[in-house]
Amino acid sequence: MKLSRITAFSSALLLGAVLALTGAASAQAAGSAAAVDYVALGDSYSSGVGSGSYDSASGDCLRSSKAYPALWKAAHAPATFAFTACSGARTGDVTAGQLGPLNAATDLVSISIGGNDAGFADVMTTCVLQSEATCLSRVAQARGFVDSTLPGNLDSVYNAIRAKAPSAHVVVLGYPRFYQLNGTCIVGLSEKERSAINSASDYLNAATAKRAADHGFTFAGVADAFSGHEICSGSAWLHSVNLFDLTESYHPTAAGQSGGYLPAFTSVA
Repeated sequence: MKLSRITAFSSALLLGAVLALTGAASAQAAGSAAAVDYVALGDSYSSGVGSGSYDSASGDCLRSSKAYPALWKAAHAPATFAFTACSGARTGDVTAGQLGPLNAATDLVSISIGGNDAGFADVMTTCVLQSEATCLSRVAQARGFVDSTLPGNLDSVYNAIRAKAPSAHVVVLGYPRFYQLNGTCIVGLSEKERSAINSASDYLNAATAKRAADHGFTFAGVADAFSGHEICSGSAWLHSVNLFDLTESYHPTAAGQSGGYLPAFTSVA
């Protein structure tokens, strides 16, 4: 009986110690998560153009509270959060005007960039307003830029990020495919044009992913997440051409940010 009591008492002490250690470990993990210093860079796909709820203080950058960086911040409460992504940004705009918040303490960086360098806004405008032949020629021109010039542009911005935030985990977000082929659209671009635009988006993503990997960054693609939610899908997470607000055309909706971009970023952040 006495031995049983001693054994029970020892077991209770051991259980208490385990619980205390577990609680300490949990508290430490929670503290580590809360201590993240996060900086969100990039273009309109990161600023949240198309999702509404824009911060008036962001002006023409159109930073939205429904963009994936703001949604991640709301869910994870990082120690610090700087949101400098801006509508229309190219790689040179990032290096010239968005890197101020980065420093040696920065833990996490997100960025989508390269689409404006490659002229995808002009591609879409050309394809909507001009002939199929002109559209396909403009798409081919954009692909040529991805081959010849974009890798060097990406190297410049990635090197600048690493120089200012040497220890940060950098996540590079890709772009969705724009169209579901043989979908619900009965007017507008031809299937040949839609296919060429989708292929060019994949081409841009592949080039971006390679540059990201070569710099030790993590590439997070979103094309699969948007599958079934492209334009012409009947459940689109992307705006089609909007003659009343051309800025939002071909950008993710709020659902595209929360259902497409946020899970892709969260899974690797």
